[in-house]
Formats: sequence, C-alpha cells, structure tokens
Amino acid sequence: MVAPSPISGILFDKDGTLLDYARTWLPVNRELARFAAQGDGVLADRLLSACGMDPVSGYVVPDSLLAAGNTVEIATGFVEAGSPLSVAALTEQLDAMSADAARHAVPVTDLESFFRDLKEKGYRLGVASSDNERSIRETADRFGFAPYLDYVAGYDSGFGVKPEPGMVLGFCMATGLDPQEVAVVGDNNHDLHMGRNAGAGLTVAVLTGTGSRASLSAGSDHCLNDITELVSVLPSLQPV
Repeated sequence: MVAPSPISGILFDKDGTLLDYARTWLPVNRELARFAAQGDGVLADRLLSACGMDPVSGYVVPDSLLAAGNTVEIATGFVEAGSPLSVAALTEQLDAMSADAARHAVPVTDLESFFRDLKEKGYRLGVASSDNERSIRETADRFGFAPYLDYVAGYDSGFGVKPEPGMVLGFCMATGLDPQEVAVVGDNNHDLHMGRNAGAGLTVAVLTGTGSRASLSAGSDHCLNDITELVSVLPSLQPV
C-alpha cells in the first residue's frame, strides 16, 4: 500500500470560509438584487428568491447561485428571473460591487495571524474564489494576509470555475506541489468537488458559510466549525 502524500499546501475559498458569509454577504446580496431590479423592491425579492436567498429571513440555500455561483452565473440567474439589465452589464456592475464589499467584510478570525502561523509551519497558501480576483486581493490586503499567499485565483483569472479542477491545478503549478499534497478548504460543495475533481489529498468543509454538516458530509474528509480548527486535522500531516 502506497503511503499518502503529506499535505504541504492549503487552498482556501474566500466567502463563507475566510469571511463570515451571513455577516458579510447578506447585505451585499440585497444591494445586488436592488441594483439588478433597478430599484423595484418586489422584483428584487423575486430575484433573491430565484437565486437561493429568502428575502425575509436571509436564509441562503446551500449550493444555490448566491451560495456558490460566480458573478456571471449570478448575473445570468438574475436576468433569467426578470432583471431588465443584460448579463454583461450586470456582471460588470456586480464585480465592482463585490470588490467594494471587501471594505465591509467580516473575517472569521484574525486572518493575518492565521495565515502567518500556517506560513511559518511551512505550508504553501492560496485563495481560490468564485468572486473576482480583484475582490480577493483587496480582501487579502485589508486583512493583512496578502504577503503570505503564494497564489490567488478568481473566476476571472483564467483557471476555469468551480467545481472544475483548474484553480487547484493552477495552485499546483504555482507552488510545484502535486494535487495529493494539497488540502482544499471551503464552505460549499463547489469547493469540495473542485478539490475531489483535481485529486486533492484532503477536502475540508467549514460551517461559517451556507453549508451544513448534512450538505457537506459526502464531499469532505473533515467538517469543522471554522478554519481555526484546521490545525486539529493537520498535525500528523505537517510538511517535512
């Protein structure tokens, strides 16, 4: 029997993983829907519902468009549900609003310290998000963990979209790691399936996003409350 490869790299999702999804994105989702509806409150509620968010309670259906989709997919969903804007125009505006939302994002923990500690342990680190690359970089700058990143990929970075394997394979190309040496950490099945499709050595789910233990169990090797528990499943896999 061949021994498993050690985990030497960790690729994180952003929203719902590094950032608290409800505290960061529920207000943004409402703003996005109002824009897509051009101020029509009834239509805005219909757009939210069609894309997976209850406009009253704020509950977001796991793996729905607003939980896991990229900007183009969300824009398309809004248009199909009745937005009068074009997908192209809506995508451009949603990308800008998403990047601006980094200023109001709520982190799950002290991300600068969290990433610094992992880097000091020897891990190669990256972020792969269905958001745009600009938003990821602005988030990393704001919370001070940009210096510890070896790789950043958004849906618009040229590596494909989740759950395709491209973002993980891009991380491997950037770091020289084999997919089996990589742990993928995320809050929804798009993240976990991306890891599995790429042959990642470990898939780790967290509950700070829209997924539940029930929805995430099949696709993950571990399901944690949040990323601060990550070290509890890595001690025997420390890089050598």
